[in-house]
Amino acid sequence: MEPPDAVAGARRASRLLLLTLLLGTRPGAEAELHVSVPPLVEVMRGESVTLDCSPSGDHDHYELEWFLTDRSGARHLLASAQLQGSELQSTMHDTPARRPPYQLDSRGRLVLAKTQVADERDYVCVLKAGAAGTAEATARLRVFAKPETTEVEPNKGTLSVMEDSAQQIATCLSRNGNPVPQIKWYRNGKLLEVPTEVNQDGYTASRTTREASGLQSLTSVLYLRLHKADRDANFYCAAQYSQPQGHLGHLDSPAFHLTLHYPTEKVQFWRASPSTTEGWVREGDTVQLLCRGDGSPNPEYTFFRLQNQQEKVLNTSLNGNLTLEGVRRGQSGTYGCRVEDYDAPDDAELSQTLELRVAYLDPLELSVEKDHSMLLGSSVGVNCSVRGLPTPVLHWSKDSAPLGDGPMLLLNSVTFDSAGTYVCEASMSTVPLLSRTQSFRLLVQGSPELWAEETQPKGEGSWQEGDEVKLICSARGYPEPKLTWSQLGSSPAEPAPGRQGWVSSSLTLKVTSALSRDGVFCEASNPHGNARHVFHFGAVAPQTAQAGVAVMAVVVSVGLLLLVVATFYCMRRKGRPGCCRRGEKGAP
Repeated sequence: MEPPDAVAGARRASRLLLLTLLLGTRPGAEAELHVSVPPLVEVMRGESVTLDCSPSGDHDHYELEWFLTDRSGARHLLASAQLQGSELQSTMHDTPARRPPYQLDSRGRLVLAKTQVADERDYVCVLKAGAAGTAEATARLRVFAKPETTEVEPNKGTLSVMEDSAQQIATCLSRNGNPVPQIKWYRNGKLLEVPTEVNQDGYTASRTTREASGLQSLTSVLYLRLHKADRDANFYCAAQYSQPQGHLGHLDSPAFHLTLHYPTEKVQFWRASPSTTEGWVREGDTVQLLCRGDGSPNPEYTFFRLQNQQEKVLNTSLNGNLTLEGVRRGQSGTYGCRVEDYDAPDDAELSQTLELRVAYLDPLELSVEKDHSMLLGSSVGVNCSVRGLPTPVLHWSKDSAPLGDGPMLLLNSVTFDSAGTYVCEASMSTVPLLSRTQSFRLLVQGSPELWAEETQPKGEGSWQEGDEVKLICSARGYPEPKLTWSQLGSSPAEPAPGRQGWVSSSLTLKVTSALSRDGVFCEASNPHGNARHVFHFGAVAPQTAQAGVAVMAVVVSVGLLLLVVATFYCMRRKGRPGCCRRGEKGAP
């Protein structure tokens, strides 16, 4: 929307143009003279503008003059020009000081470089065309300037919501704009509809300042009656400024919050972690109790504990925190927090209480020793006793395998498989992180149990003399049994892989006819008895090929022995005539 002064100026320019057209033609004129000038020209400050003034029709000779109208309405000649044939000869006259100065271009248009606010005037173009008459028209120039960044200065004091009248909230400033900008106030992004008349709920007060540069600055002060809901409100102001063609621009200020004073109406009191949903905390933990009132500024907090219906004051603080280091079971009870706010309404609840429950679990006690020995086949009941709050649940397990629930574990007719580690675990479903365990090792005493890994099955008579075989014996019992073999060369007894409680030994030997007849045995023994296993091989066949080789070896050995004896005999007879000679007769 155009400002009123611009509209009025445009109307006056139109009337002057119409009057010029009506009166510009004198009696006897050959043609009617018209001049074309834009009635309103809008430009942003700093831009250049050219004002056109051109006659209608073809004229070989005319004079053109540009006038500046000051604020009193007086005209000042800026420039003149004469058209002679096709050339326009211009002359600049004494004009008000302007930098850069006014200029006429080759077509007689008035040029204003780097427009300023002071250029906002009426510029009159007068055309004289001899017999065609005289005509004039006015162009109004409007210069717009974008203001600087919008500044806001909030009230940094503490404002009370208990005041019955509006209080100063903030001052907003928009500097160096043209025309003067408008300032609007916003709360939480919504426009504040506040009047300019003073009242108890809120209003604005504005002041406009014209700077030496001709630009204008606007200061706006916001007054509001505050409420508790404004404690988190987001305030800011915005400068709305005009631009050419009726466009509007906005420059928002930074947002700000207010510091309010309001009384306490509600109090919250709770346990910070660690705690469970039922309010249990573990014995030994550090517990924080937090108290918060909804008043401002932060009130004073008094912590207390109820004992025999009496309040025992524990601490007074401004931050609303109470820390209990390493709580003990005796600290269970009712705790309270009270806000000391004398501005609070009479019906406000300024005190809250809560129950603090300290969960504890004492070490477990078993009715047997850490290492408990039993005879094979005997029975026993093991009791696991516990003290704790809330009531714990007991679980039994052996080697991580569950056995059952409850304090009593019954072991009937124990076997060697019953030996192992038994664990009693106490836990609480309401306090998941609180648990304890106690364990014992069961040792089952008895005569050894023997297990032999039989030799690979072979048919009757399939063993041959010299075949190699590996025999393995395993045993278990308590005390740990000793493994012995009837033959030498056995390995030391070691724990059997994958068989808990077993020890194992092996013996590697060659099968012979004697072993086939007598067998090989292993024996496990401890103070409670022994157990034996005999390995049998059945018939063992001789190795035929190897027997022939042995006979041949014996024959060769005998022949070599005879040769050695004959050689020795000849050496004993050396030196005697005819010794060892062929054909010699006589006794040796």
